Amino acid sequence: MDSALIIIDMQQEMQARIDAGRPHVNGEAPAKVAALAAAFRAAGQGVIHVRHAEADPASPLHPDAPGYPPMPCAIPGAGKAIFVKRSSSAFATTDLADHLRAIGSPKLHVVGAVAGFCVNSTVRAAVDLGFHVDVVADAVLGFDLPGQDAQTIFDVTMALLAADFARITDSAEAIATVHG
Repeated sequence: MDSALIIIDMQQEMQARIDAGRPHVNGEAPAKVAALAAAFRAAGQGVIHVRHAEADPASPLHPDAPGYPPMPCAIPGAGKAIFVKRSSSAFATTDLADHLRAIGSPKLHVVGAVAGFCVNSTVRAAVDLGFHVDVVADAVLGFDLPGQDAQTIFDVTMALLAADFARITDSAEAIATVHG
């Protein structure tokens, strides 16, 4: 394998936010993630699932909470790699980097949630660790923050990542690339 799709935090809590009407960008991201995962699997490339777990039982991302399980687009096949993180970056509290090196995946395609948080910190850490990264922007969810709209946060995050960390692409290009 020379590339891997990294699916970050596509958990039921993200769907709950969308269903509750929280302002967001890329509401079609779950469908894009599913299409990308299917394409990567068909091409024999890695599909890595990352989930966020909080220790606080009141958190919607506690392993026993309804927000913790994966969304349908991010259900791994039997025996597939799942990394559970307790930090923003998918690398800080997991052995993801060792796994990626072991399967020979220096090129990463990052998708998932949330643009300004876990996607951002994972991409920056990946680059620091020597991986080449494409962010598949139309397969990344972004949400608003108090006083900041979702689109602005998303656009600024993608611009910062593009300036020094990653190549920004879309799902059609990523699928075409993985099929070579």
